Amino acid sequence: MPRIETETLAQHRDWRRNQLIEAAASIALESGGAAVTVAAVAQRAGLSRTSVYEYFGSSADLVADLVLEELNEFAKYLQVAVSTTIQPIASISAWIEGALMYIADGRHLLAKALNASALPQERVAAIGAAHRALLAPLVVQLTAMGVKDTQRALLFIQAVTDVATKRIESGHDADAEIRSAQTFCLAGLATI
Repeated sequence: MPRIETETLAQHRDWRRNQLIEAAASIALESGGAAVTVAAVAQRAGLSRTSVYEYFGSSADLVADLVLEELNEFAKYLQVAVSTTIQPIASISAWIEGALMYIADGRHLLAKALNASALPQERVAAIGAAHRALLAPLVVQLTAMGVKDTQRALLFIQAVTDVATKRIESGHDADAEIRSAQTFCLAGLATI
């Protein structure tokens, strides 16, 4: 029986699960989401394949958990960015800047590597909810601004940040793209 080096069995399980997630993340970053297999993760973590199956039912489940963890980290990052401001317009501007800085800093590369991975159908709803959580800080601020059609505003903001993301990834100056996206979105919100 393996030696448990944490105070409790629950802590050990959390530690082991995180070890597997980290191994899967490094594989995805190096070789893409398709390379994240139970065998590859087990080898990277120095465990047997059966040990991985104690935590994840399949490679697809492991990738789904990896996607969820990445989205949750991104959502926390955006919450912090928005929480540093008081005025709704400043919060929206901070969200745009935070979202695009996340891209410019390369922190989104894991999500990008996993983008084409097949995910278990039963996990799609949870991943969709995690995606929506990224926009949650905007809903509150748009409502506080008096924007009547928040769904339309969210779609426009998301479209502008998606275009700015592509431009940043293709080598355009991140600071200029962030400023342009902020200016465009904030001016447009006055019309919705």
